[in-house]
Formats: sequence, C-alpha cells, structure tokens
Amino acid sequence: MEFRHLRYFLVLAEELHFGRAARRLSISQPPLSTNIQQLEASVGARLFTRNSKAVHLTEAGRALIPRARALLEQAQQAARHARDVADGLAGSLQVGFVGTMLYCGLPALLGRFQVQHPRLRLTLRELSSSEQLIELTREGLDLGFVHTTRVPPGLSKILVVSQPLVACLPAAHALAGRHSLPLSDLRGEPFACISPGVSADYHARIVALCTDAGFTPEVRYELRHWLSVVSLVSQGLGLALVPQALRESAVPGTAFVPLDVETSPYDTYCLWKTDREHQALAAFLDAVRAEPALTGNGPKHSVGTPGANAGTMG
Repeated sequence: MEFRHLRYFLVLAEELHFGRAARRLSISQPPLSTNIQQLEASVGARLFTRNSKAVHLTEAGRALIPRARALLEQAQQAARHARDVADGLAGSLQVGFVGTMLYCGLPALLGRFQVQHPRLRLTLRELSSSEQLIELTREGLDLGFVHTTRVPPGLSKILVVSQPLVACLPAAHALAGRHSLPLSDLRGEPFACISPGVSADYHARIVALCTDAGFTPEVRYELRHWLSVVSLVSQGLGLALVPQALRESAVPGTAFVPLDVETSPYDTYCLWKTDREHQALAAFLDAVRAEPALTGNGPKHSVGTPGANAGTMG
C-alpha cells in the first residue's frame, strides 16, 4: 500500500465515477483502475463495486475512508515538520543560563523568540558557567549564557551583557545610604560569595579586588546561586559584591551601592559549539544579536573563537 493508492481511493470515493476522478487526478482511467486494484489487493477486500453504469463503495470501502484520510494527514504533517526542522522553524533547543540572566533581558528574548518560532521548543536549564561548559562540550546544551574571562577552543561567542560589580548590603547597614563607597570601607565585614567550585573566576576576582583595596575579605558564606547570596544579605548576615543586574531582583531588605573605583566589567557571553551550528540554533543566535533588552542596544559584538585560549569560567 502506498500513499498514492490512498489518495486515488479517496478521490474515487468522492466522485464515484472513474472518468471524473481521473480528471481530478490529472491521469487517465487505466492507471486509476490499476491503482485501485493494487490497493484492494493490499487491503485484501473489495472497496468498490462497479459496472458499466455506476460505481459504489462497499462496506469495506466506507470503513477505509476515515483511516485513509487520517494516514494522509499524518504523512503531510510529518513532511511539514521535517521541512520546518530543516528550515529552523521546528525542533528543540537546549539552553543553559546563569541566574543573573533573568535580570539582563533573557525573559524578553525568550518571549519574543517563542512568538516568532512557536514550533521550536526551548528547554531552559539554570547551570553554573562551569557546568554549562561541560554540557556544551558533551553537546548536552545547544548554547549557554555564561560569565567568563576567556572562551575555550571550539566555542564561539557573543558578548551580551557587560556590567560593573556593586556592593550588596543589608538595608539597615550604616553604609546602605551612601551614593558610592570605597572598597576599603568593607574591611572586616563578613562576605557572602558564590562558591569557588561554582565560579572560580568570580571568587578570585572578589579576593583580588579586596586585596587591591588593602585587605583580605572575610568570606563566611559560600553559596551556589546569586539569589541565595542576595537573600542571605537581606537577612543581615553579611554583604557581597554582585553584578549590578541583581538590583532588579527586588529582594526586600537589601541595598545596592556603586563602588567609587572602576573595576573590570563582569561580562556575560552567549556560547555555542562552533561545529554544532544548525538552522534552529542559527535562528536563536539571530534573535540574541537582535534583542535590545539584553544590553539596551543589543550585543556589543560577535566573535567566532574556534582557537581561543582556555580559561576559567565564572
């Protein structure tokens, strides 16, 4: 049984006339008769009774009509889905992200992308940058949003967010009302940080900044997620240096104060495996490049880096 047989059968079932059915199908009557005979042989039952004056459906023929229509519709849907996947309009993408991206335009990007590509299914996974690097290498992720200083070989990148670090203080802290403050004012305070096992790059940067200000930070709390850091600060248990975007978290009991010293920016990149590019991924990367909510004016720049040096991931 072939789909052609079912298509010919349904037209003949509607017309109940070989001449009219053949004209609709743009074929002559002999091939139509041959195809109907082949279908009947495949089914093992007569589908039509015919004589020189009329053509009628048998009970078997009437029973076959809804199933034949369903089979042809399923075949058409499968073909459409395959074309959509080939064109990047359907399928699925595995996207990794660090928590700060929730306050840097990622939700707006996802919302617009899903409206434009409703048949592309996005699966989001919150992972540390180090975890994302492993998953990108294993192809467990199609792309990821990570904090990093350097991009490993075999990955390409788009810089999506560049932001300063700010002091996160309990709202009742004596320094919370300042317009800005020097790092040295935080000497002797208990610090909350992302664990070095999660972000060695971030942890090393905090220590280096404090060392440059003349003291070693007293790190009492090592946590896995940014919101955990901010929430701990809100309880008055310590303070932290965090990416500026976390001001948008609106956690009660916190204050965010700029530093009066310029620090190197805390950069977030969209990374993907250079040799893994496909239509769905390309469509998402186009959306990343075009999304103004990520930086206010779109990504800073785009660079392919198949030969970049490996470095720590934050």
